[in-house]
Amino acid sequence: MDENEKKTLLAAAREAVRAAVAGKKPEKKSSDKATLNEHCGCFVTLKNKGELRGCIGQFVSNIPLIELVGEMAQASATGDPRFRTNPITPKEVDELDIEISVLSPLKKCDNPLNLRLGIDGIYIKKGYASGCFLPQVATETGWNVEEFLSYCCSHKAGLKPQAWKDKDTEVYLFTAEIIE
Repeated sequence: MDENEKKTLLAAAREAVRAAVAGKKPEKKSSDKATLNEHCGCFVTLKNKGELRGCIGQFVSNIPLIELVGEMAQASATGDPRFRTNPITPKEVDELDIEISVLSPLKKCDNPLNLRLGIDGIYIKKGYASGCFLPQVATETGWNVEEFLSYCCSHKAGLKPQAWKDKDTEVYLFTAEIIE
């Protein structure tokens, strides 16, 4: 993506956050740029002074990326269950750092130990339980490959830490273009 496309997505996300926090429905965005009309997954992460304030996304989409960014920004601002008791306030919106992760398609991984820390994100699924970590989580935490997989199992999917080793656990990898 070029710098103008990145700025367009960031502006759309901030506008959606501002509207959502004010209790309004964000305006649906559109673009004539092919890149912004791709149907791909994304996550929108909101932080204030380095502290997480919301992060929601989806892996696939049947709507253009520019629309999905707005929807995920709104969901991150008002729908992340971790912040129900401490929601983002209208005063806080201008202080938020917005990070958009535009995702590649998921690829099933036969050997999770082959994941590339800081490059590959993970999606782990076993039965009805699932969890994911964006690629940048490994960089932010300093975890090694086994810690990255185990924390995703135990802290995101609600599984035992070593569940990623089980034959009936599916591990998928993806990459992300990070826009901040």
